[in-house]
Amino acid sequence: MNKIRLVRPSMEYRELYLSFYDEWKSSGEHIVPWVVRKDPSDFKVLLESLYSEDSEEKLTNPSWVPHSTYWLLNEENLLVGAANIRHRLNEELMNSGGHIGYGISPSHRRKGYASALLAQTLHIMKAMGLNRVLLVCDKGNIGSEKTILRHGGVFESEFIEDDGNIVKRFWIG
Repeated sequence: MNKIRLVRPSMEYRELYLSFYDEWKSSGEHIVPWVVRKDPSDFKVLLESLYSEDSEEKLTNPSWVPHSTYWLLNEENLLVGAANIRHRLNEELMNSGGHIGYGISPSHRRKGYASALLAQTLHIMKAMGLNRVLLVCDKGNIGSEKTILRHGGVFESEFIEDDGNIVKRFWIG
Protein backbone atom coordinates (compact mmCIF):
# COMPACT_ATOMS: atom_id res chain seq x y z
CA MET A 1 0.00 0.00 0.00
CA ASN A 2 1.35 3.43 -0.94
CA LYS A 3 1.70 6.34 1.44
CA ILE A 4 -0.37 9.47 1.11
CA ARG A 5 1.69 11.68 -1.16
CA LEU A 6 1.70 14.79 -3.31
CA VAL A 7 2.53 14.39 -6.99
CA ARG A 8 3.01 16.87 -9.80
CA PRO A 9 0.27 16.65 -12.44
CA SER A 10 1.15 14.36 -15.33
CA MET A 11 -0.46 12.18 -17.99
CA GLU A 12 0.23 9.18 -15.72
CA TYR A 13 -2.63 10.31 -13.46
CA ARG A 14 -5.16 11.13 -16.21
CA GLU A 15 -7.82 8.56 -15.30
CA LEU A 16 -7.45 9.22 -11.58
CA TYR A 17 -7.79 12.95 -12.14
CA LEU A 18 -10.84 12.59 -14.38
CA SER A 19 -12.60 10.52 -11.68
CA PHE A 20 -11.65 13.12 -9.06
CA TYR A 21 -12.88 15.98 -11.27
CA ASP A 22 -16.13 14.23 -12.28
CA GLU A 23 -17.02 13.43 -8.67
CA TRP A 24 -16.49 17.00 -7.57
CA LYS A 25 -18.27 18.48 -10.58
CA SER A 26 -21.31 16.21 -10.13
CA SER A 27 -21.51 17.07 -6.41
CA GLY A 28 -22.48 20.65 -7.30
CA GLU A 29 -20.14 21.96 -4.62
CA HIS A 30 -17.76 24.87 -5.14
CA ILE A 31 -14.43 23.44 -6.33
CA VAL A 32 -11.25 24.50 -4.51
CA PRO A 33 -8.55 25.23 -5.51
CA TRP A 34 -9.48 27.20 -8.61
CA VAL A 35 -7.22 25.18 -10.94
CA VAL A 36 -9.46 22.12 -10.46
CA ARG A 37 -12.29 24.05 -12.16
CA LYS A 38 -10.35 23.98 -15.45
CA ASP A 39 -11.92 21.77 -18.12
CA PRO A 40 -9.91 18.50 -18.33
CA SER A 41 -11.51 17.23 -21.57
CA ASP A 42 -8.23 17.90 -23.42
CA PHE A 43 -5.93 16.59 -20.70
CA LYS A 44 -2.73 17.61 -22.49
CA VAL A 45 -3.96 21.21 -22.64
CA LEU A 46 -4.91 21.05 -18.95
CA LEU A 47 -1.40 19.88 -18.04
CA GLU A 48 0.18 22.57 -20.18
CA SER A 49 -1.92 25.22 -18.44
CA LEU A 50 -0.92 23.92 -15.00
CA TYR A 51 2.76 24.35 -15.86
CA SER A 52 2.37 27.56 -17.89
CA GLU A 53 2.73 29.96 -14.96
CA ASP A 54 4.99 28.17 -12.50
CA SER A 55 7.78 30.76 -12.64
CA GLU A 56 8.17 34.52 -12.95
CA GLU A 57 9.59 34.12 -16.46
CA LYS A 58 6.46 32.35 -17.73
CA LEU A 59 3.92 34.91 -16.50
CA THR A 60 2.10 36.77 -19.26
CA ASN A 61 -0.45 38.57 -17.09
CA PRO A 62 1.15 41.14 -14.74
CA SER A 63 -1.68 40.77 -12.21
CA TRP A 64 -0.97 37.05 -11.71
CA VAL A 65 1.68 35.41 -9.54
CA PRO A 66 3.67 32.25 -10.24
CA HIS A 67 1.92 29.15 -8.91
CA SER A 68 2.42 25.39 -8.79
CA THR A 69 -0.18 22.66 -8.57
CA TYR A 70 0.06 19.30 -6.81
CA TRP A 71 -2.35 16.39 -6.55
CA LEU A 72 -2.82 14.24 -3.44
CA LEU A 73 -2.88 10.46 -3.82
CA ASN A 74 -4.17 8.42 -0.89
CA GLU A 75 -3.10 5.00 0.43
CA GLU A 76 -5.18 3.28 -2.25
CA ASN A 77 -3.55 5.35 -5.00
CA LEU A 78 -6.74 7.36 -5.60
CA LEU A 79 -6.50 11.06 -6.35
CA VAL A 80 -8.39 12.69 -3.48
CA GLY A 81 -7.19 16.30 -3.32
CA ALA A 82 -5.34 19.16 -4.93
CA ALA A 83 -3.23 22.11 -3.82
CA ASN A 84 -2.23 25.28 -5.62
CA ILE A 85 0.81 27.05 -4.20
CA ARG A 86 1.27 30.75 -4.91
CA HIS A 87 4.98 31.57 -4.88
CA ARG A 88 4.31 35.13 -3.73
CA LEU A 89 1.30 37.28 -2.92
CA ASN A 90 -0.32 40.18 -4.76
CA GLU A 91 -2.92 42.45 -3.13
CA GLU A 92 -5.87 40.14 -3.91
CA LEU A 93 -4.09 37.06 -2.55
CA MET A 94 -2.93 39.01 0.50
CA ASN A 95 -6.54 39.89 1.27
CA SER A 96 -8.44 36.72 0.52
CA GLY A 97 -6.47 34.07 -1.39
CA GLY A 98 -3.33 33.31 0.56
CA HIS A 99 -0.30 31.28 -0.46
CA ILE A 100 -2.12 27.95 -0.62
CA GLY A 101 -5.45 26.93 -2.04
CA TYR A 102 -6.36 23.32 -1.35
CA GLY A 103 -9.32 21.02 -1.39
CA ILE A 104 -10.39 17.42 -0.87
CA SER A 105 -13.07 15.78 -3.01
CA PRO A 106 -16.44 15.43 -1.25
CA SER A 107 -16.32 11.65 -0.71
CA HIS A 108 -12.86 11.75 0.87
CA ARG A 109 -13.37 14.43 3.50
CA ARG A 110 -13.11 13.86 7.25
CA LYS A 111 -10.42 11.21 6.78
CA GLY A 112 -7.34 13.31 7.57
CA TYR A 113 -6.46 14.03 3.95
CA ALA A 114 -6.70 17.82 4.26
CA SER A 115 -4.22 17.71 7.12
CA ALA A 116 -1.84 15.48 5.15
CA LEU A 117 -2.20 17.73 2.10
CA LEU A 118 -1.49 20.89 4.07
CA ALA A 119 1.49 19.35 5.91
CA GLN A 120 3.12 18.21 2.67
CA THR A 121 2.35 21.52 0.95
CA LEU A 122 3.91 23.47 3.82
CA HIS A 123 7.02 21.29 3.50
CA ILE A 124 7.26 22.19 -0.21
CA MET A 125 6.83 25.87 0.58
CA LYS A 126 9.60 25.73 3.18
CA ALA A 127 11.87 24.10 0.58
CA MET A 128 11.02 27.03 -1.73
CA GLY A 129 12.24 29.41 0.97
CA LEU A 130 8.78 30.55 2.11
CA ASN A 131 8.91 30.18 5.89
CA ARG A 132 5.84 32.31 6.61
CA VAL A 133 2.68 31.62 4.64
CA LEU A 134 -0.84 33.01 4.59
CA LEU A 135 -3.83 30.66 4.54
CA VAL A 136 -7.45 31.68 4.35
CA CYS A 137 -10.79 29.94 4.66
CA ASP A 138 -14.41 30.99 4.55
CA LYS A 139 -15.63 32.07 7.97
CA GLY A 140 -18.07 29.16 8.23
CA ASN A 141 -15.62 26.47 7.12
CA ILE A 142 -14.90 24.98 10.54
CA GLY A 143 -13.08 21.93 9.15
CA SER A 144 -10.61 24.03 7.18
CA GLU A 145 -10.10 26.40 10.09
CA LYS A 146 -9.31 23.48 12.42
CA THR A 147 -6.86 22.07 9.87
CA ILE A 148 -5.07 25.42 9.57
CA LEU A 149 -4.91 25.83 13.36
CA ARG A 150 -3.64 22.25 13.78
CA HIS A 151 -0.68 23.17 11.58
CA GLY A 152 0.27 26.26 13.54
CA GLY A 153 -2.02 28.83 11.96
CA VAL A 154 -2.34 32.07 13.91
CA PHE A 155 -5.49 34.09 13.24
CA GLU A 156 -4.76 37.60 12.00
CA SER A 157 -7.99 39.09 10.69
CA GLU A 158 -11.14 38.74 8.65
CA PHE A 159 -11.62 40.15 5.16
CA ILE A 160 -14.95 40.85 3.48
CA GLU A 161 -14.90 40.02 -0.21
CA ASP A 162 -16.83 42.04 -2.81
CA ASP A 163 -19.69 39.50 -2.74
CA GLY A 164 -20.01 39.82 1.06
CA ASN A 165 -18.28 36.52 1.83
CA ILE A 166 -16.10 36.73 4.92
CA VAL A 167 -12.73 34.96 4.92
CA LYS A 168 -10.55 34.36 7.95
CA ARG A 169 -6.82 34.97 7.48
CA PHE A 170 -4.14 32.90 9.27
CA TRP A 171 -0.35 32.94 9.18
CA ILE A 172 1.79 29.85 9.60
CA GLY A 173 5.50 30.20 10.34
